[in-house]
Amino acid sequence: MEVPRRPQPSSFTLPLPKPASSALSPLGALEKISKKDVMKEKFQETEDETADTDEFEEEIFSTEEELNASVFVEAPAETSELLDTNTSTGGTNVKLSSQDSFSEDSTISEERLAEEAEEAKKKSEEEEAAAKEREAQRQMLAIEELVQSERNYIRLLQISTVTIKSNLQKLQPPPANLDSMFLYIEDVIDVSSRLLSLLDQKQVQPGDPLFLKTLCDSFLSLSSDIEAAYKEYLANYTNITVVENSYKQKEALWNEIVRVIKASAPEVNATSLSFFLVMPVQRIARYPLLLQTIQKHTERTHPAYGLLEHAAHTSIALNCRINEYKRFREVADKYKKTETLTIKDKINRLNTHSIAKKTARLSQHIKHETGIAPKLVDEEFDALEGFFYVLEHGILELLENVETYLHHLQVFLACKTEEFDLDMDGEKAPICYKEITTALRQWILPTFEKRMRTLIHKPLCALRDLLVGPRNLIRKRLDKLLDYELIEAKSTLSYEEQAVANTYRTMNTLLLNELPQFNGMALQMIWSMLGTFSCLHKDLASDMEQLFQSFAQQLPHSSLNPSAFWRWAESAVLEGAGRLETLCQSVEDTLNAPAVQPLSPSSQRRLKQLTDKHGSGKIYQVMEMVVGSRDLDLNLARGELVAIISEADSRGDKRRWLVDAGGRRGYAPCSKLIRYHQATEDPPPSPHLTPPDGVTEIRRHSYTPESRPLTVMSRPCFQILAAYDFTARGNHEVSLRAGEPVRVLERHDKRGNPEWSLVEARGGKRGYAPSNYLTMVPMGTGPPGTYQPYC
Repeated sequence: MEVPRRPQPSSFTLPLPKPASSALSPLGALEKISKKDVMKEKFQETEDETADTDEFEEEIFSTEEELNASVFVEAPAETSELLDTNTSTGGTNVKLSSQDSFSEDSTISEERLAEEAEEAKKKSEEEEAAAKEREAQRQMLAIEELVQSERNYIRLLQISTVTIKSNLQKLQPPPANLDSMFLYIEDVIDVSSRLLSLLDQKQVQPGDPLFLKTLCDSFLSLSSDIEAAYKEYLANYTNITVVENSYKQKEALWNEIVRVIKASAPEVNATSLSFFLVMPVQRIARYPLLLQTIQKHTERTHPAYGLLEHAAHTSIALNCRINEYKRFREVADKYKKTETLTIKDKINRLNTHSIAKKTARLSQHIKHETGIAPKLVDEEFDALEGFFYVLEHGILELLENVETYLHHLQVFLACKTEEFDLDMDGEKAPICYKEITTALRQWILPTFEKRMRTLIHKPLCALRDLLVGPRNLIRKRLDKLLDYELIEAKSTLSYEEQAVANTYRTMNTLLLNELPQFNGMALQMIWSMLGTFSCLHKDLASDMEQLFQSFAQQLPHSSLNPSAFWRWAESAVLEGAGRLETLCQSVEDTLNAPAVQPLSPSSQRRLKQLTDKHGSGKIYQVMEMVVGSRDLDLNLARGELVAIISEADSRGDKRRWLVDAGGRRGYAPCSKLIRYHQATEDPPPSPHLTPPDGVTEIRRHSYTPESRPLTVMSRPCFQILAAYDFTARGNHEVSLRAGEPVRVLERHDKRGNPEWSLVEARGGKRGYAPSNYLTMVPMGTGPPGTYQPYC
């Protein structure tokens, strides 16, 4: 705001006398200037209060007017002329002196403002420096808290795992399942110790700026190990609480445990094991808080700020992954259990909700099978599931083979042939045989059997037990998938429906993540066990070779040169192989003879039903009890009759056959099925004839499985009858009635299959009939009313 100017003297019309001297005029000017200075200072101090300034201006104008009036009145008459002559000159001088004084005052005010600004700047810099110092101190305190709390944390965990655990194990008797409470805690201690070790190796103090970078680098480098250690511990923590609650139920045992805890750690006010074992659960959740506190008190210009921010985000993500893994494990533990429930327990569990749920699942499954509703297809999971079932079948088959192998080995060890008196005491070979066999049974083979059970059989049994959990999860996933398909199309879901959807997604994700690892580990174990099996046999061969070398000089052929010895060995082996082949053929002929297996009336009705539906060539009998282990598998009793529908399952596995058990259809292992042989009251040793010398018959085709010609018996000895009715199913077969005599032309078909025989019935009809439908009886012993012998 501009200072109001003084009114010009010309505006006044009052005549004044000339002053005697001009001294009064400068005084008045000075007085006016001083008044202006006062108003300038007041204006600078109250710059924002414009109303007060306007009042000051009015007072200035009134004061100046009064001052001028007084000066003009008091001036003598003689000075009036001087005033008149010097009016213009005096006004100009007053204006110049006022401007000079105002510029000086402005300069003084600017200097004062600059000083105040400089003081304010210094004050703000001091406050900023103090704030930075406080932030640095808080940052150092947060870093020291993280490091020191980590050291105390490790110390308390070591007290619990070393001192308290060892003292609890000295109790008589020691608490049950004590080791399961401290499961995976060693891994937690190890990873925390490695974190502190990395910090100590750098030899940097917490106050050093490089310490923060070292801390972040160490945490990030161990983040994967921290996650691996803590996620297993946290997943097992539920088991820790269960075991501790079981201890609390026994008052005497719990009091003894509390006494041991207080005596082992008197400096810690602990009264339970969970006081120590809950620390890892709290520690992993505290890492993000500590790192975020350090980040809060760290400037963005700090060299390690980026690393610190990354470490804080990593700790948060690490906690999220651990929580997700723990949730997956809880779902897996809930559904992979196999419950053995009685019928009463199952009935007690029935309620309207369970019945409605199972009915909806059955309805959805029927819609899938009939094509009414599409089925959700997950190719990735289907591939994993198929490989799992193939792997499961391989493990079970390998275990069965190993058990059979060990059983045969035990049978061999039980048959102590060296103890028999062979009346060959004078020969060296039997003596060497006895000594070698004794060494095998007492030393080599028992050691081999023990190693087989330890290194092969037990791991296979453990692997078989591990298959139960994934199998149950896969089956439960199918049930949850049916539930999920029912609610998938809905736009809004209720709380229960949302829980069903979350459960299915969790199980599906769990299987997609864990099943490949399980399959890989199981396959690796199988390969490892097969390699171990080969190494065991290699060691067995080495031990036996070492044993035989000690007796080699005593054998009768030890003096032969190598070529002669190998010729002799080859001829001996071929001769023995020929005898063995003859023996095997004899045994096979005996085993292929029709078996006498009388049937109950219900089995006879089932036989007739299956024969009418599938034909006699498809009827098989169960040799051993069959217990289904997979979907669509049948449970079959020994001796039960089934009809073969397909000699392979839906995946093309020819070891599982699709069978009809008289209404029930499903899969059964082909190794436990044998073709059914019809029973007879007096089965002959063979349905074929052994003709006397000189009686031959010409073959009717070029197939010659044996070199000797086929011959037939003479009439007075035996006759061949049809034991059962047989209806021809084509032109190449011939129909027979029970008791009808036939003539056997060939005892096999054109492919050499002995199950079919070429026969000639009465009337000259020729064709094939089942060999087990034929029986040989002495002449004249046929049933009454039957046909006469036909030769």
